[in-house]
Amino acid sequence: MKFKQKKTALVTGGSSGIGRCTAAALSKAGYIVYEFSRRDIPIEGVKHMSVDVTDEDSVQAAVEQILLERESIEILVNCAGFGISGAVEFTELKQAKSQFDVNFFGTVNVSRAVLPSMRRQHRGHIVNISSVAAVAHIPFQAFYSASKAAVSSYSCALDNEVSPYGVRVTAVELGDIHTGFTQARQKTALGDNKYGGRISRSVSQMEKDEQSGMSPEVIGTYIARIAQKKNCAPICVAGAKYKVLSFLCRILPCTLREKIVGSIYAK
Repeated sequence: MKFKQKKTALVTGGSSGIGRCTAAALSKAGYIVYEFSRRDIPIEGVKHMSVDVTDEDSVQAAVEQILLERESIEILVNCAGFGISGAVEFTELKQAKSQFDVNFFGTVNVSRAVLPSMRRQHRGHIVNISSVAAVAHIPFQAFYSASKAAVSSYSCALDNEVSPYGVRVTAVELGDIHTGFTQARQKTALGDNKYGGRISRSVSQMEKDEQSGMSPEVIGTYIARIAQKKNCAPICVAGAKYKVLSFLCRILPCTLREKIVGSIYAK
């Protein structure tokens, strides 16, 4: 009797928050799961690999090691990321570049590493974690919003490139999630007095929303379910409230959309 080999999943940013819950959910679903992060915080049924997603050589070597052990990778979930906040004119370019290096180019590095094997095996699903900030354009989180807009656009374009070879790419746009992401945000209130206190008020409102957001366990299960689908829309939005928000942001005139978002986060 021939036993069916378990499929393999790779999750980046798997040491905490959404990535950790996604890795656990995929393991529970029967996948052999590897996670890339810089911290080794054990998860039952998940193999940790110390990898910095901004280091292309490190990523390539780690993916090659997985393929030696497992022969194929069926699912990649790019969760690695962080947030910065502050006024654009007072944000150092080095910090802004770091935001893109992790959130966008980290996603690109790992995707490029797994794509050749997925294309050859004519199957695979890459899920990139984005945000409704990609379409809502949150003030005083301009670089975070821009990095997630890049992830969503990249995902849609890449899906068109590789879908003829049995590989699908999906961006999952998330809303407010109650995780350690809030505490880890790199904040600067420089220039707050020049902006009439609007920087601190905006970030305070955002953090309040996040603290009352969805649980990472629920979101991890949602992402794992999306990742296992053979045919999936290029963009998925988690949560009914955020589906409505995303839809409105995409159909409303830009001026009206900016006015609504500004009334919440730019007062």
